[in-house]
Amino acid sequence: MSQRAAGLFEGYDLAGFFDEMFEPDGTPRPHAAQVHRSLNGMSQADFDQKRELADFTMVTQGITFTVYGDQTGIEKPFPVDLVPRIVPYPEWKHIEAGLRQRVRALNLFLEDVYGEGKILKDRVIPRELILGAPFFRSELLGGGRPDPVPVNICGTDLIRDGDGTYKVLEDNCRTPSGVSYMLQNRLIQMRVFPNLFRENHVLPVDHYGQELMRMLVGLAPEGVTEPTVVVLTPGQYNSAYFEHAFLAMQLGVYLVEGRDLFVDQNKVFMKTTGGPKQVDVIYRRIDDDFIDPLVIRSDSALGVPGLVNAYRARNVALANGLGTGVADDKAVYPYVPRMIKYYLDQDPILPNVETYLGCESLDFIVEHAHELVIKAANESGGYGMLMGPQSSKKEIATFLEGVKADPRNYIAQPLIALSRCPCYVDGRFEGRHVDLRPYILCTQDTERIVPGGLTRVALRRGSYVVNSSQGGGSKDTWVLAPEANDAPLRSQSQTQGGFH
Repeated sequence: MSQRAAGLFEGYDLAGFFDEMFEPDGTPRPHAAQVHRSLNGMSQADFDQKRELADFTMVTQGITFTVYGDQTGIEKPFPVDLVPRIVPYPEWKHIEAGLRQRVRALNLFLEDVYGEGKILKDRVIPRELILGAPFFRSELLGGGRPDPVPVNICGTDLIRDGDGTYKVLEDNCRTPSGVSYMLQNRLIQMRVFPNLFRENHVLPVDHYGQELMRMLVGLAPEGVTEPTVVVLTPGQYNSAYFEHAFLAMQLGVYLVEGRDLFVDQNKVFMKTTGGPKQVDVIYRRIDDDFIDPLVIRSDSALGVPGLVNAYRARNVALANGLGTGVADDKAVYPYVPRMIKYYLDQDPILPNVETYLGCESLDFIVEHAHELVIKAANESGGYGMLMGPQSSKKEIATFLEGVKADPRNYIAQPLIALSRCPCYVDGRFEGRHVDLRPYILCTQDTERIVPGGLTRVALRRGSYVVNSSQGGGSKDTWVLAPEANDAPLRSQSQTQGGFH
């Protein structure tokens, strides 16, 4: 059913999808009613002016991302849609509980498979699936993990299906990206729509940097009371370089490349104008393969020779730890509910999407490829993926050649009718598919999650691919405070700090 209210929402079509702002009958959901009224009362000229202010802010602050292979220039302003995604507090508490449960199980799994391997001995997960995973690091076997919490920063991607059920699409346990855009989106939204923040009880996200720094400092080797923390980047040509620089600036720490560091007697030092300075904690944004040319890829010019030995000697901490990639291998993903049951003796709070493994269901995947989304198990950014229902027979046949050649490296899932959220398109609001990536910070004692996350948007009409490298954008995610769900929304003077 369509929403036919006057204003910028005139003609808004739900198209049969679950909508984050509207009920099935086209009326605004109670928690979104105030925002709907405010936006719908604006003229096109007023909203265009807001967009111009947001675009100006993006350009002046250099908020960009990289599109590999783009012939017109790789640096692109990150597209932000100004209609917020609004999450009522009870929904958020359900999400939060599910994320905590999931990351606890993943960390226990990583400690186990690099240690005693109980879950493999008990045949809960096939041994060959883990030992054959591209990101399983046999170098860490034998001596135990040097870090009690392997995954310190996790970005778990959630989708909402046609019934409005939150489900986990995938876990990002290596070097999850996007949190800088979550923080910048909030700053932009507060500058562009200050009245909406006064009228709604939106929980802040600006303390993420403080929580991240607290977590990193807590990883310091034993006996180090004032650790030196650095952010290790592959360099300016990496797709997330803006984020690396942004986070280093906000944390007040050095942004370094591999060439800025060296190892001496299993200790890591940074080259400075005042001489070598020992580094205690590295927030690394380099994948395992490239982090130490003496251990994995000898041709890597990005890493630090000897870093792995310093890490194993516990003279430097890495966030995230090495070898965490086996936990976000898409072929391991279907087993996470079993991990939760095995390690925590609990049922999953957030369910998985139904998934078929290429190594177990190859014939089914080939036969039903036109109905499925088929993904390479260790690709990211929307690459290595076939959208069967939106692909030609030739495209499907070509893609299946790779699947047949290496079934273990592929999974398949039904095309989920992702929920949609209003986006501003050509002078009016239209529905676009979205997902949600909250960020979980993990220590031995607890998991901290700022309320919200990065809502990614498939800006192209009909597209289900939300990745920025594939034409996607993002939205600010508003989690409403409890009082906003228990009482009518009312005007309130509200101050939220921000990153400046």
